[in-house]
Amino acid sequence: MRKTLYIWIFLSILVISYSCEKAEDFLDKKPLGEYSEVDVWSDLSLAETFVNGIYKNALGWPFAIERLSDYVDESFFTPDWGVLNFNKSLMTQDDWQGWSWDWATPHTLHLRWDPLYLNVRRTNIFFSKIDGLAVDEADQDRKDNLIGQAYFLRGYTYHMLTSMFGGVPIITKAYGLNDNFEVPRNTYEECINYIVGQLDSAAMFLPETQSTLGRVTKGAALALKARVLLYAASDLHHNMNTYAPGYSNPELLGFTGGSQQTRWQAARDAAQDVIDLGIYDLYKKDPGAGDSIAQNFVDYFTTKGETDEDILLQCFNTKSTSEGWAHYNPALYCGPNGYHNWGNNTPLGDLVDDYEMRDGSTFDWTDPALKANPYANRDQRLYATILYEGVQWRTRPSDGLLLDPVSKIQVGYVYNTDGVTMLKAGLDTRKGPIEDWNGGYSGYYLRKFVDPTLDPQYVAQEVPFRHIRYAEVLLNYAEACIELGDEGPARDAINLIRKRAGQPDITESGDALRDRYRQERRIELAFEDHRFWDVRRWLIGPAAYHQTSAILVKYLVNAASVDGYRQADGSTWGNPIFDPIDTPNDARAWNDKCYFFAIYRDELGKNPQLIQNPGY
Repeated sequence: MRKTLYIWIFLSILVISYSCEKAEDFLDKKPLGEYSEVDVWSDLSLAETFVNGIYKNALGWPFAIERLSDYVDESFFTPDWGVLNFNKSLMTQDDWQGWSWDWATPHTLHLRWDPLYLNVRRTNIFFSKIDGLAVDEADQDRKDNLIGQAYFLRGYTYHMLTSMFGGVPIITKAYGLNDNFEVPRNTYEECINYIVGQLDSAAMFLPETQSTLGRVTKGAALALKARVLLYAASDLHHNMNTYAPGYSNPELLGFTGGSQQTRWQAARDAAQDVIDLGIYDLYKKDPGAGDSIAQNFVDYFTTKGETDEDILLQCFNTKSTSEGWAHYNPALYCGPNGYHNWGNNTPLGDLVDDYEMRDGSTFDWTDPALKANPYANRDQRLYATILYEGVQWRTRPSDGLLLDPVSKIQVGYVYNTDGVTMLKAGLDTRKGPIEDWNGGYSGYYLRKFVDPTLDPQYVAQEVPFRHIRYAEVLLNYAEACIELGDEGPARDAINLIRKRAGQPDITESGDALRDRYRQERRIELAFEDHRFWDVRRWLIGPAAYHQTSAILVKYLVNAASVDGYRQADGSTWGNPIFDPIDTPNDARAWNDKCYFFAIYRDELGKNPQLIQNPGY
C-alpha cells in the first residue's frame, strides 16, 4: 500500500512539473497583434507603423463634428458645448471653454499641452531608437525617408505648440521616470529657430514625391517652413506691448531684438523655395470661357486623389478608427437638417457678406438692388462654399421629397403680409418639420468639402483634408512681399488665384493692397483652419469677435394658411425678402489675453519653472 502511494505521488509530481513547463511556454508567447519595443526597433515596417501614429497626433481630426472655424468668425457651432463661451474670451487657466470635450471634440482635443507633448515624446523616442535599426543598402532610402518624416512631424508639433502658447520648453529626449521634468520655457525665438532646423533637416531626407498618399515630402517641409516664418514675422510676435503691456517676459511671446523686415524677407525666401521646386500649380488655374468655375472648386475639394495643387493631404476612410464622436462623416455633421443631417458649423453672415461681386466690387446690404437678390453675380467661390436659400442641392430623402420635390435649400419662412404671422417654416430651419433641433441659426450651411453624390445618413465620403496646398504658398509669398513693400510680385501672386476664381485683377497699393490681400486669403482659404491663426497673428481680435450676423428670409403671402413652403408648381410665394440679423446667442467678445492660450494650472503645478501667459 505504501509503495503504491509513493508511485502515485511520483506520477503526480511529474504531471505537475510537466504542466508548469507547458504553462511557462504558454506565458512566454507574445500576444497576437502586439509587438515589444525590441520588435519595433528591429523591423523597419514596424518603425513606419510607429511613425504613422505620430501623424495622427500631429495633424488631429480636422473633419470632426466640431471645427476650428467655429472658434473664429467663419461659422457657428449649433450645439454650443462651450464654444460660445470660448468666443466670449472666457478662457481661464482651468478651463478653455469647449475646446477640450474629450468625447466630442477630437480635433481641438489634440491641440492641448498634454497631447502635443505626448507627440513630442513619440518623436523623441523615434530618434533615440532609429540609429540602432540596422537595414541593408536597399532599404537605406526607406529609412532616411522615415527619418525625414519624423523631423517634419516634430517640427509640425512644435509649430502648433508655439502658435498656441508662444515659447515652450524644447524637449529633445524621451524622459524616464527618474528624470527631472522641471524645465523652463524657451524663448519664442529659440523655438522658431528649432522648428526651422527640424524642417530643414526634414527637407534633406525627404523625397519630392511619395508612393503613399498622405506622407510628407520635401515640398511639405519647405511649405511648412514658409508658414512658420510667415507667422513669426507677423505683428503678434513684434508688437507685444500693444496687447500685453507690462508683461515681464515678452521674449516668450515674440522677438525682443532683430528686424521684423529681416523676418519678412526670410518668409518670402522660404515661400519662393517652394515655388522654385516647379512641381506644384493651381488646380484648373486657367478656366475656359465655358467652364463652371464653381464646379471646378467643388471638384477640387471633393477629389479623393492628389492634384498638382496638393502639398500635404490627410487621408480618411469610412473604416477610420472612431474616438468618441470622431466618426468620419463631415457631410453628415454640417449638412442641412432637412436632409436628416446635423446642421453644425453653419457659415456666418459675416463671411458670406465678404464674398465680392463678380466684377470685384464689394457686396453691400445698403444697396437695394443687391439686397433684393444677394446671391446673384457673386464670386464663384461663394457657390462652391455656401448653401443658401433656394439653391439646388442633392435629392432629399424620401420623407423630405414629399414636402420638397424640387430639392432646393429652404432656410426661410412664409409669413402673412402682416410680416408677423408665420405660416410655414422651411425644411432646413429650426422650426421645420424635419429634425428641427438640428437646424442652423445662421441661415446658411456649408457646401465646401461635401460630396453631393452621397447620402451621408448611410454612406460616409472619403475626401482628404488639404492641410497645405499651393494656393496658400502663393498667398504666403504675397503677404511677405506686401510687408516688404514689393507690391508688384505680391499682386501677381494674388491675381493668379483670382484668375482661377474668375475674379478681376487687383490693382491697389499700400494699406489698400494689404486689406485686399487679407480679404482674398479669408475667401480662398475659408474653413481650412487658417483664419483662427490669421486673426491672432494680425492682431485683429476685436474686429473678428463681436456680435455675428445671420440672414432672415421671408416670403409674404396674403393668406391665412398655405399648403407648403412653395406653391404646387415648385415656385416660391413671390420674391423673397432678405434681412441681415444678429445671430441668436452669438454676441462674441474679445480679450487680448486670447492672443495666446493659458497654460493649465495643473501643468504649472507639475513644473514650477513654467511662466503663465499674460492675462491669466
